[in-house]
Amino acid sequence: MAAFLLLPYLLAPLYRVIDPVSTPMMARWLTGKRVERTVVPLSQMAPALPRTVIASEDGRFCRHRGIDWAELRVVIEEADDLSEARGGSTITQQAVKNLFLWPGRSYARKALEIPLALWVELVLPKRRILEIYLNVAEWGPNGEFGIEAGARRAFNKSARQLSAGEAALLAAVLPNPKRRSARQPGPAVRRIAGIVQGRAARVASLDTCLRGP
Repeated sequence: MAAFLLLPYLLAPLYRVIDPVSTPMMARWLTGKRVERTVVPLSQMAPALPRTVIASEDGRFCRHRGIDWAELRVVIEEADDLSEARGGSTITQQAVKNLFLWPGRSYARKALEIPLALWVELVLPKRRILEIYLNVAEWGPNGEFGIEAGARRAFNKSARQLSAGEAALLAAVLPNPKRRSARQPGPAVRRIAGIVQGRAARVASLDTCLRGP
């Protein structure tokens, strides 16, 4: 049991140079279901995409160290219990959940997720954390993982060619790509995408931690 709990801490530093797979991807492989993913470096994604995802998912990504304590406190105070909490998870926490844990909300998963998120922020730079997240997040209802598969499914183009509006639509479906569609967005998705696109365009400091080659 101890070895199982320690394994993510040993693997995380290796992800500086190794492109990981997620637990949902492995679950689909084990059950014979379709998995589509092509890893794309951050430098080969449309410039609007990282900023738009930060604006949508974690506006303080460049300022926290894995956990946005202020946001988490508000979420917990406003929920009757952890299972009812919505939001509050940083991009780092979501990456950790995808890489090492399981879907759903529980005290047990949160207890594992928080120290892992802090560790990942210690051993990986912000740029790499976001790059990993964008390449393991689920972006479609039929095994589409990573932004390249999501962009091709939604718009039949690569992540490099996305417009700011298309990037915002993809960001808007991230919470639930099985129920929300960037290819055929409903009014709610279009509204969220418009808000996110405007926020990303206004806040110049959103992606200051991503500067790199």
